[in-house]
Parts: sequence; structure tokens; C-alpha cells
Amino acid sequence: MTDATPKAPKAGPTDQATPPKPAPKPAGKPAAPANVAARGPVQAGAAAPKPAPGPAAGKQPPGPGPKPAAAVAPGPKPAQPATAPGPKPAPAPGPKPVAAAPAPAAPGPAPTPAAAVPPAPPAPAPPTVSSTRMRFRHVVLFLSFLLFVAAPSATAGWYLWTVAADQYASKVGFSVRREEGVSPLDLLGGFGALSGSSSSSDTDILYEFIQSQRLVTDINARVDLRTKWSAPEDDIIFAFDTDGTIEDLVEYWNDMVRLSYDSGAGLIEVEVRAFAPEDATQIAEEVFAESSQMINQLSSIAQEDAIGYAREELDRALERLKAARETVTRFRNVNQLVDPTLDLQSQAGLLGSLQAQLAEELIEVDLLQETATGADPRLAQARRRVEVIQNRIDAERAKLGVSGAGAGSSAFADLVGEYERLVVDREFAETAYTAALANFDAAQAEARRKSRYLAAYLEPTRAEAPIYPQRLTLLALFTLFAFFTWAIVTMVIYSLKDRR
Repeated sequence: MTDATPKAPKAGPTDQATPPKPAPKPAGKPAAPANVAARGPVQAGAAAPKPAPGPAAGKQPPGPGPKPAAAVAPGPKPAQPATAPGPKPAPAPGPKPVAAAPAPAAPGPAPTPAAAVPPAPPAPAPPTVSSTRMRFRHVVLFLSFLLFVAAPSATAGWYLWTVAADQYASKVGFSVRREEGVSPLDLLGGFGALSGSSSSSDTDILYEFIQSQRLVTDINARVDLRTKWSAPEDDIIFAFDTDGTIEDLVEYWNDMVRLSYDSGAGLIEVEVRAFAPEDATQIAEEVFAESSQMINQLSSIAQEDAIGYAREELDRALERLKAARETVTRFRNVNQLVDPTLDLQSQAGLLGSLQAQLAEELIEVDLLQETATGADPRLAQARRRVEVIQNRIDAERAKLGVSGAGAGSSAFADLVGEYERLVVDREFAETAYTAALANFDAAQAEARRKSRYLAAYLEPTRAEAPIYPQRLTLLALFTLFAFFTWAIVTMVIYSLKDRR
């Protein structure tokens, strides 16, 4: 059986203070309460909210104070019953209920309705000048990003992939080697250390030589680097300008010829780039040939220095030997002695013989004294012989102590000492001359032998595919540089504007 009670219209914001009018009582049924008429149709499974009593229901507030609001459980608000549009039902015939007179309102604040409808959201404020300026700044920032980052990066990418010419690379690797071995030059102390040099120092010199203007000039005179490196006429960035000076060519050489140097192992690897594979290989071969010639020149200079030093030592030793021999000859002429040691030996032998004869004559004198009288002529003759022998011995001993006579005489022992000193000097000069002569011969033999040479562990290669320019890497680096520059400039501008 359906309910004949007419539906009440939806309460609006202005209907909260006016209680709903009771619906007319249908015929044959008791009148429904006023609060039921105020509600709309109850949805299935949902409890309808109970309206708060007001003065129109004929009830007064319990006291002068405000009526506490009904407790509302936390959670979502119950949905308001929807009122279907349509004509209102006509009231059933019957006696109209008499409305009760409203009771006077008690003094105090008005009661708060239990379930108030939330107020409508405020209307959006009109746009201000500050919000418009912010949007304009964002547009300017985006346009600056397109102008200083996106557009240059796109232009660089277009140039790299459409205009930039391909570059081919040729590699060559070598090292300076030196023959290590015991040489006769080591006989003279310090000579080997003076003339020798380590291969690492030669490699350092060669590393700097490959980047020098002299090498670039020599190779350009033979292979015409300007023409080979300016072949792509449209490529104005990676190609060489034919009107450039030698300084520009050296700078471009350092870009196209890359060096890799391992100082520990003494290895040098050279990568030569060109716009044609045969040009890159030819330039790499020229670099190796010039480097080998440079090492040969260093070796020749070292050999010439070694030979010159050995020749100087030989000349000094020869002059010293001549001086020592002249001094010995002068000593012999002054003292009329060929070899004082030989004279000393002969004098010592003569003294020994005289002393033996003196001993025999003394024995003879003793025998005659025992058998002959004092007037015996044999005894006198024997005594005379003893006296003569003794005088001779004294004279020979005097020779050993004194040579010659007069104030200019000198002791024979001093002469022997002086002669021995001169002989020692002459022998040392002869030994030094022999060593210097051997060193000179060894230096000449070393000069004829190649002690330094350039050993290539990687022959000049020939490229089959271009590997330069590295387009992706260059584009990424260019984009990062442009982005970071734009970001730094933007932050600086914003920081200056924030300071105002």
C-alpha cells in the first residue's frame, strides 16, 4: 500500500528558519506527524535525518540557554533525498488541522539547527596584476629556453649530421730503444755516466718534438697538409682554412694529431685524422719517419760528444807522458846518470869486494907479525896494502853518500829518491795514455754502431670506416653546455629580481 502523503519541496537556504507546514490528512487515516511531512521519501536502507524541533512545532526550549546541537557521528553526511519534479498532489478532502499558536521565544541565542546545509563556495576572485606577471615570466622563461638551448642544439645536430665531413683515423705506436751492454768506455770512471742518457729522456724529447712547429713545417713541405685538411669546402668548423698562417696550422695539427704517452713504459701512440683514409696513413708514416730521424740525430750528437771527449782525454794524456819523459831525460843529463839504481848496485858490489880484500890482507898481516921480525919487508908491504884498501873503501863509501865535490854536490840517496819519483810519474802518464787511447778507439767503435733507434710496435694503420667526428658525444656536450649556461644566467637574473 502506497503512502498518500505528498512530498515536501526541497529546503533551500531560506527555508531553514521556517518549519514545514503539516501535510493534509488523508481520508480514513490518522494524520501523520509534522516532522514526517517535512521529510522527503526515505530511501531504502538509509535512515532519514531527524529535523531539529523549532518554535513552529509548538515546543519551547528547555531553558534560557542555547539548545545543544545534535551530535553528528563522524563520517560522510547522509545524502539529501532527491525530490522528483512534477505537480504537487492535491490534498484529500477533510477537516484541516488547526495549527497551534506559536509559543513565545525564550530570551537567549537562537537554537542551532542539527544538520545545516554547507554554504556555497565563494566566487573566484578576478585576476590580479601579480598573477598575470607570473604567467608572463613563465612564458619568457620558456621562450628563452627555446632560444638559447633548444634552437642551438637543433642547429648543431643539423650541422653535425648534414654538413660535417667524415674523418678517418690512422694510428702508429713506437718507443725509443737503446742497446744495453758493457762497453770499453766504462774503463774510465765517470765517462760512461757523462755520455750515456736514458731512453725515457729521449722519449720525452720526442713527445715534445711531435707537437713542435719544426715537425709541422717539414711534413707540410712534403705532403701539403693545407690542401689535405681543407678538402671539405662546406665544413667551416672542422676543416682547415687555406689562408691560415703556420701558427694556425700548428694549432690545427694539435687538434688532428692526438698523442698518448705512457711515461712508465716509454711508449708513444699517435692518432692522425684526415678526411681521406690514405691521407691519414701518409701523415702517420711521415710522423714516424721524422721521429726516427730525430732519434738518430740525438744518437749522433751523443756519439760526437763521446768521441770528442775521448779525443781530449787522449791529447791530455799524451802531453802528460811527454812532459814526464822530458823530465827524466833532463835529470839524467844533469847528474850524468842513466839509472841511479844501477849505479847504486855497482857501488855496493865494489864495496863488498874491497871489504873482502881488506879482510884477506889483515889476515896476512897478522900471520907475518907472528913469524917475521919488525924489519921484514913483507910485513911492511902487507901493511901498506891494508892501508890502500881501507882508503879505497872510504872513497867508495863517500861516493855513496856524496856525488862529486864542491858546494854543488848532492847526496847519492837524494838523487835516487828524485829519480824514483820521476819514474813513477812517467809510469802513471804511460798508463793514463794507454787508457785514453783505448777509450778513444772504443768511442769510435760506438759511433759506428747504432745505439739508439726507434722501434715501432704499431705500424701506421689504414682506416676503413670514419670514426670522427663523434656526433652524439659532441651534440650531448654542446646541449649540456648550453643548458647549464642558460640555467646559470636564469638563476642569476631571478636572484637579482628577488633582491629588489
